[in-house]
Amino acid sequence: MTTTAVRLYGKDDLRLETFALPPIRDDEILAKVVSDSICMSTYKAAKQGAAHKRVPDDVADNPVIVGHEFCGELVEIGSKWAATGCCESRSAPDRRHFFHPGDKFAIQPAVNDPADIYAAPGYSFPYIGGAATYIIIPSVFMERGCLLPYNGNAFYHGSLAEPMSCIVGGFHCMYHAKAGNYVHEMGIKSGGKMALLAGAGPMGLGAIDYALHCTRRPSLLVVTDIDEDRLVRAKNLFPPEHAKECGVELIYCSAPDTAALTELSGGTGYDDVFVYAPVAPLVEQGSAILGHDGCLNFFAGPTDPSFSAKLNFYNMHYSNHHTACNSGGNTDDMRESLDMMAAGTIDPSAMVTHVGGLDAVIDATLNLPGLPGGKKLIYTHISMPLTEIEGLWTPEREKVLLETGKLL
Repeated sequence: MTTTAVRLYGKDDLRLETFALPPIRDDEILAKVVSDSICMSTYKAAKQGAAHKRVPDDVADNPVIVGHEFCGELVEIGSKWAATGCCESRSAPDRRHFFHPGDKFAIQPAVNDPADIYAAPGYSFPYIGGAATYIIIPSVFMERGCLLPYNGNAFYHGSLAEPMSCIVGGFHCMYHAKAGNYVHEMGIKSGGKMALLAGAGPMGLGAIDYALHCTRRPSLLVVTDIDEDRLVRAKNLFPPEHAKECGVELIYCSAPDTAALTELSGGTGYDDVFVYAPVAPLVEQGSAILGHDGCLNFFAGPTDPSFSAKLNFYNMHYSNHHTACNSGGNTDDMRESLDMMAAGTIDPSAMVTHVGGLDAVIDATLNLPGLPGGKKLIYTHISMPLTEIEGLWTPEREKVLLETGKLL
């Protein structure tokens, strides 16, 4: 089997290449990738090369396939994972680890392999990554439950389940405590006050969607951004009137100062604050608007290893301010995302603003911070320049593209 893939060789060195995949072993699975969305984390890996924590030191000689937000179909199953009649007698938890050719799948890239805690598809592996036509899934993904069955009607939903799981993980890793004890209650404060700073980008839109429709919602949600066009789009997608129906007061505002943000909270400050851009003054503003027992989540991973910002340790000491960070979600977060999308509770379509083919990946990745809009969605068997879409991307539009688009 040959594959065509975008491989990383070093800093700013991405190459679109066609090469042979080795025959799969008994404990591996051959899969077809259909869709992959480009993450800012891939840009960071491309800019840092071997200096990136997840990229191997010998990447120049042993390149890796990029992309980790992907969805597709299983093609050939190694005997260790093949579903056969004999496995029907196994318990239900065991049966979930067996697969059929033709099954649709999504990937949880945070495999947390004890042998290499930083290893992840899109960064660390020669034969698995989203920016490819065909891949080989190593055994560790099945062993750790990171190859997830996907039953949705659109491949791009499966791709976007990964960034949505990061958002879900962000909400779950927040924590609070009652005065007088040391027990942390995990998750955002139910019925509390929340702010999303730089929150009208693709990840912020996903966070708004989740905040309005999850079972643990804030009573107040304030979304800021310096880009007025992004705020207008966010307001059109998630109007305050709909938020009110969900029991949430939703306020959009363009880059308010700290005093104005605090006033919007009723003067109390916020229980949960998320920072969605790696900008030091924004981190410091997030710290400044926390209320008592407030939790600050620095969600936006920086490219600069020395990135830092000032935090108010007086308020940490006397007002129990604290911080949380997450660079991804876990497998339970991924399952929650897939389940909510399948039920129609959340819809990641709002995150997508551009669509392209595999031949658009290199330019889009290396220039990602300067490209307008939200998620760049790639169909790996299609040849197509990166194209801004009008309106929302839908399962119907995906189907038309897959049926009529120019093949790579």
